[in-house]
Order: sequence, then structure tokens, then C-alpha cells
Amino acid sequence: MAEPIQSTRSTQPDLRDEAQNHIENHGIIGDMRSAALVADTGSIDFFCWPDFDSPSLFSALLDTPDAGIFQLSPILPDARRQQLYLPETNVLMTRWIARDAVVEVTDLMPIASQVDDLPRLVRRIHVRHGTARVRMACRVRHDYSRAETTAQMDAEDVRFEAQGQPAIRLCATVELRLDGQAAVAEFEMKHGEIVEFMLGGADDEQVKATHCDCDLKRTVDYWQHWSRHSNYRGRWREVVNRSALALKLLTSRKHGGIVAAATFGLPEEKGGARNWDYRYTWIRDASFTVYAFMRLGYTQEANAFMHWVRERMGDCCDDSARLGILYSLAGREELPEEELTHLSGYGGATPVRIGNEAYKQTQLDIYGELLDAVYLANKYGEAISHEGWKHTTRLVDELCENWRSKDVGIWEMRGDEKHFLHSRLMCWVALDRALRLSQKRSLPAPFARWDKERQAIHDDIWENFWDQERGHFVQHKGSKSLDAAMLLMPLVRFVGASDPKWLSTLEAIERTLVRDGMVFRYRNDDDYGDGLDGEEGAFVACSFWYVECLARAGRVERAHLEFEQLLRYANPLGLYAEEFDTHGHHLGNTPQALSHLALISAASFLDRKLDGGQTLWQP
Repeated sequence: MAEPIQSTRSTQPDLRDEAQNHIENHGIIGDMRSAALVADTGSIDFFCWPDFDSPSLFSALLDTPDAGIFQLSPILPDARRQQLYLPETNVLMTRWIARDAVVEVTDLMPIASQVDDLPRLVRRIHVRHGTARVRMACRVRHDYSRAETTAQMDAEDVRFEAQGQPAIRLCATVELRLDGQAAVAEFEMKHGEIVEFMLGGADDEQVKATHCDCDLKRTVDYWQHWSRHSNYRGRWREVVNRSALALKLLTSRKHGGIVAAATFGLPEEKGGARNWDYRYTWIRDASFTVYAFMRLGYTQEANAFMHWVRERMGDCCDDSARLGILYSLAGREELPEEELTHLSGYGGATPVRIGNEAYKQTQLDIYGELLDAVYLANKYGEAISHEGWKHTTRLVDELCENWRSKDVGIWEMRGDEKHFLHSRLMCWVALDRALRLSQKRSLPAPFARWDKERQAIHDDIWENFWDQERGHFVQHKGSKSLDAAMLLMPLVRFVGASDPKWLSTLEAIERTLVRDGMVFRYRNDDDYGDGLDGEEGAFVACSFWYVECLARAGRVERAHLEFEQLLRYANPLGLYAEEFDTHGHHLGNTPQALSHLALISAASFLDRKLDGGQTLWQP
């Protein structure tokens, strides 16, 4: 048994002067209700509880450790640190390898037996070799570190409370003490010894440190069982499965919605103001995720998302119901933005925002992404229900009336609305997939009207978004600029991947938006003012779309090289945030669903091209 160290001084590690851990230095654990980021230093410095979009308990990643942190690590200053996941799981191991000791911390969030059970954090430290002195400090700071949280002993446990906030309890198999408003412990460990910690609801009977071993086994079994149902057998099985596990972790087990990322406030530019909250379900991002799940044979997740969408649409006979841009997982559509001015931001990037006022915008492309997902879910999952088809016909009829309108586009610009090419493209996709589905399933539909509007959109794109002088498509009507969203044109089968006009567009994108395989969404110039100050990094999803476009155009060896380069920009665990900086370091919220689903798509198609074969799965 580990022996606590008695001391009259504070045993709490002084973390105030430590630099923030870099975005890519984190792994993620979760239970499909919430998630936490674990740095390779042994600190959990981002955790919202009890749900993805609940207020945070640990916010050190966006400020200092005083904003909440859970540090557990051996005192081995010269050790080499590594992180890895237990094979085919979302159970994370952080290792310290020193001359005289090897120590590992295993972190997980147990998969609850009931979907309404409160999430729990389990931390298990094990000395594999030698002896080590270990320090633990847990500072809970409720409500994004805005509430005054007090810590008090509760028998052998520590209870954290704040007015109006749910109480939290920490238990351990070693003696805990208080140091100010933090729980602390310092102890010596010998070879083979294990110490366990569990953090969860104060009144949750499952919060017992002696349960950790059983929780570990059940959680490993759950993730491995899920992971082994993937039908991907290609060259990049490890990275594709890691991406699938990340997407599954971002999926709500209770509701079926899929969050865009696990975090809020991580900047798209160092020290900049492009700091958003992505802990919600965007119709666009979640629909794209359905494509990825379908590619890998995960129909249950796709079906669950379709049920979630139908709940958002309400009564199929209610003409007042509308499709929103984004929702909370529980279905709330109004998500007003709020600035957390008391937080200093990641690397000084302020303001730190929660909420996302994109819900107020008009984004016509969401019809196409959703209808493509509906089409694929019907083809590979459950057949569409009568009520589902009623919703679909109402949406498509609504689109027939509105596709000529301006909007803010896929990138949610905060400047003026425009006629964006990508929005037109996805309106065409919506009508095309609705027609295909109705014909495939012999479903009633106003075929003549839908076909007429589909043709009108097709003609509009070629007449108004092709710039004959420059020899490429343009971002919006009347512009001269390029947009990486154009890379979806051959992917959604609007234009042939080897069509000369598309190839000239691809070459223009390469000259203008591509840097060492990293693709920028657009250039923020006079032709396109996105309404925001500053710049941003290269977009990870666009970079993988570019690889797939190269492969589809027959440039397979080039695509293969670019893909391998992009894989080297992942963090050591195979995770991606939203963007890359000029050095390939991570920017933006993490892990980003769009990044991982685009990787899955590119890997799947590139595999087939390298093998010279085809697949039964076709979008």
C-alpha cells in the first residue's frame, strides 16, 4: 500500500507558473455524455460536467490552474513522457520513463450501465518499475470558474460545493487532505503498487475508488467490442479506427446527436479573437459524421442521428417547424453567446466564448448535407419511415422556394450574406438525393417540380459561378476568389473528378490555398470579408478533402504522399483539432469531428485507388 508523506508544508504542487499545455499535447477520454482532456503532464485541464455543454469544472487550458485542474503525476523531472490509448479503446495511458522508475497513469470515464447515470472520472496510477514519489492536486472550480467553490472533508473523501451548482466528490485509495480549496495527496509508491482516484457526483453511490478495477475492465471491453465492428481493413487501419473512436466519443449515447468538438474557446489564431464554442450538434457536421460511420459499417449511430433529427423537426404536419443550424444535444436551439471575461484565454486568446449565435444565421447548405445523410441512412441502415418521408418532402419543398436566397455559407461568416457556391451546390445535392430516394423506394413526391428545380440549380452554378476569364469556379456570385469548400464538388458527384473545368479549379486552389498539403478555407481579402479581425490556420478537413480530390482525379501517388504528410501532423495519439498553424501545430477546438470524418473518407477512397479496385459502398 502506498504510504502518505507527512509534512507541515503544503503538498499541493505549485502550478501557478506552469505554462499552458499545448492543444496537441492532450488526449481525450469520455463516456458519450461528457469528455475530458488529459495532458501528457498528467493534468486534466478541461472538463465539463455532467454533459458536453455543461459548465466546466476544470478550465486550466483556458486560463491558469486556478481555474480548475486535476493533476496526478510522479515527481520524475527528467522522465520521458508518452501517451497512448489501450488498443482499440478510448482508455488513455500516460507514462513516465526515468532511469530509476517507470510510472503510468490510466485515465477513463466508465461507460455507465444507464444513459442517465452521472459521468465519473477514474484515475489509476501504477508503478511498473522502481519507486516514485507522487503528488496529486484536484481543484474543482464550478461554472466555468465563476462560482466560489469550497472543498471540505466528507469522511475520507473530499466534497466540492458551490452555490447553485451540483456538488462533486473525490475519493481515493490513499489519504486525502485539504490545502485551501483543493484536495491534495503526496505519497511514496513501490514497484507493483496501484493507487486509484474517482471523481463524480457527490451523492452518486458508484463513486467509490475500490470500483476502479471493475470499471476499467468493463470500459475496455465496451470500446474494443465497438471498435471491432468496423469493416475497414485498409492500410491505415490504426488511424482510421482512432478517428472512428473519436467520433463515437463525440456522439451522445442518450440523444443520438453528435457534437462538433469537445471544447470551447480554443483559438483559430494564436492570441486572436476567433474563439468559438463547438460543444453542440451542427446539422452539417453531424450529417457528415453519418457518412463516415456508414463507410465503416456503423449503421446504429447513423440511425440514432436520424431519430434525433426527427425529434428536432417535431410533428410532420406542423408547417411552422423549421430546421435549425445547430442545437444542444437535448434539442435547445437558442444558444446565445456569452463572453467569459474572467478567463485569460488559451495563449492569451480572448474573448473566451460560450454559446454560439450561428443559430441565428441562414445556412442553406445544411439541406444538402442532411438529405445526403438521409439517403445514405436509408440505403445502408433503416428504411425511412412514413413520418420521416413527410419531414423530407416538407424540407425539399421549402428548399425549392428558398434556394435562390443569400446566406452566410458553410464557414458561417459574420459579414454580409451572399450567394455562395457551396450553398448552391448543397441545395442541388438535397434535391438530387431526395429524387433518388423517392425513386428507389417508390415514395410519393412532386417529381416534376423537384427535377425542374434541380436542373435550375445546376444551370445556375455553371452560369453564375464559373469564371471563364480565370478558368475556375468562384466562391460566391460576382467574386473572383476561391474557397476550399469547392473541393466537395466532385465528392458529392456534381462534377466529374477529371472534368477539365474542375481540374483547372483544383489547380487554382493548389496555387492559392494549399501550403505543404495544408489547405486554407479562403483568403480573407477585399473580395471576401468574413466580418472578423485577424487570420486563421489551415483547415484540417479541407486538407483531407484535397487528398481525396487528388485521388479521384487519378493523381494517386501525389494523393498518397500528401495523405502521409497530413498523418504526421496528428498529435502522438492520432487526434486532430480544427486547424493547423504555419508549423503544423494544432489550433482550434479539439478533437474536431470534421477533421476525423474527412480523414476516414480520404483513407477509404485512397485505399481503393491504390488497390486498383472498387468497393460495394458508394455515396
